[in-house]
Amino acid sequence: MNKRIFLLSFCFILMFGITHAQKNKGPKSIIRENVGIKKYHNKEELERLPKGALLGLYTERIESLVKLLPYIAFATKPGVTLVSLGIPDDKENNKVLENQFEATDDFLESTREFHQTILPYSDTSKLIAAILFYEDMMKSLHEFSEFH
Repeated sequence: MNKRIFLLSFCFILMFGITHAQKNKGPKSIIRENVGIKKYHNKEELERLPKGALLGLYTERIESLVKLLPYIAFATKPGVTLVSLGIPDDKENNKVLENQFEATDDFLESTREFHQTILPYSDTSKLIAAILFYEDMMKSLHEFSEFH
């Protein structure tokens, strides 16, 4: 009976270890996969949208830029890891990267709260201009590699 309990416990621990190991798929990208804009717009398209949709687009663009701009010295698209940049993939560097992601998430959460409360008071034409400006910034980042 003790042998069965021991064997069952050992198998359980082994299974847990295997599933936990599979969750760590290797080095993390310094730019998250969900960074980007689904669709770029022109002024006429934006003028036809209700203000609620404009507020959502504005917030989406801010989030994309905040998740991307701090890393443009390294890359402008997801997939680049510390290892691919020649940075050691050690516990300290991974912790720094994770702390940066957490700080970014905290900033974005407070920014979302601000946008939900204050942004609806913005002038629609200025909101449209800001969305177009942010989209131009994102397009420019796609051309960034030409500068070096």
